[in-house]
Amino acid sequence: MRRVLSLDGGGVRGAVIIAFLEEIERQVAAIAGRSVRLCDWFDLIGGTSTGAIIAAGLALGHSAADMRDFYRRLAPRVFKRSPWRVLGLQSKFDAANLMRELDGVVGERTLGSADLQTRLAIITKRLDTGSPWVLTNNPASTYWETPPDQSFIGNRHYLLKQVLRASAAAPHFFDPQQVAVVAGMPPGLFVDGGVSPFNNPAIMLTMVATLPQYGLSFPTGAGHLQIVSIGTGSFRLRLTERQARNTRAFAVALRALVAQLSDAQQQVQALMSWLGTSPTPWVINSELGDLGAIPGPCQPLFQYLRYDICLERQWLQDKLQYEASGKIIDRLRRMDDPTMIPELYRLATLAAQQQIRWNDLSGA
Repeated sequence: MRRVLSLDGGGVRGAVIIAFLEEIERQVAAIAGRSVRLCDWFDLIGGTSTGAIIAAGLALGHSAADMRDFYRRLAPRVFKRSPWRVLGLQSKFDAANLMRELDGVVGERTLGSADLQTRLAIITKRLDTGSPWVLTNNPASTYWETPPDQSFIGNRHYLLKQVLRASAAAPHFFDPQQVAVVAGMPPGLFVDGGVSPFNNPAIMLTMVATLPQYGLSFPTGAGHLQIVSIGTGSFRLRLTERQARNTRAFAVALRALVAQLSDAQQQVQALMSWLGTSPTPWVINSELGDLGAIPGPCQPLFQYLRYDICLERQWLQDKLQYEASGKIIDRLRRMDDPTMIPELYRLATLAAQQQIRWNDLSGA
């Protein structure tokens, strides 16, 4: 069976991903009867934004515990606002801090580095052409090599730290990232892949894994392909009419963008649930339910495992027996509050113990 690991974006809420990854490692070790690195278990690991950073670390052979330690060091340094930055004129955080942290982990490695021990996919969005990009380390991909006419720079030459920084360049929080695409021409301008439809990249990674144009052509079918997708905490952003009246127009626009990301993630969840078969169904909405009993338009294309926590008060009470004020839940939802990492990690650890089962992971 071919296995794909898909990691959502979400800033500091990437701590949720790491807690689930640690439990997956533990369960996989039980299946194999020995310690197993996730880069050896999964044939393709990919992500968006914070998920892309974690995916790259795993593809380089790091354990989930390694990524946990890295994340606890990275987040307070990266999400540290300078008093000299003027919001509205500048991004909230200095991206140079993020680049320094990435440089410490990946150095001068490129997408073509032999140190990458499994297939890696990074989702970003190119602003100057308006197109989402998926960058992989697959030598069979279309744009891998620089062509003789030098019409573009082959993906194998892209610095890993640059494309990770591009994937994590969330508007408002970080400036866009420039990446040279054609030698001698102005660079491409890239932002966070989360502003594309692929903040939850599961559907895109399924396409990368199976469509011949991407060069992998993994076989489909529930017994042949498994997609493991991990979120960073889902919730529905609400804004009352009174709140809208008392909120600045820029802040309303930002909240609308965040709500749109949630809508796109819900659509991905619906499509993955419909096209595959899943022992871990999630409710899409009150009209669709979890789609678990609804036959898809064809035989299931894959087995789909979705792991996440829901940052809604009722879900936290019912599933994790977690009582918190609305103010605390609002802080848990933020992408840029590193002080909430320990609590996010604790909640996700509890959820992972409930949701992850070795017989699901084994494909039995």
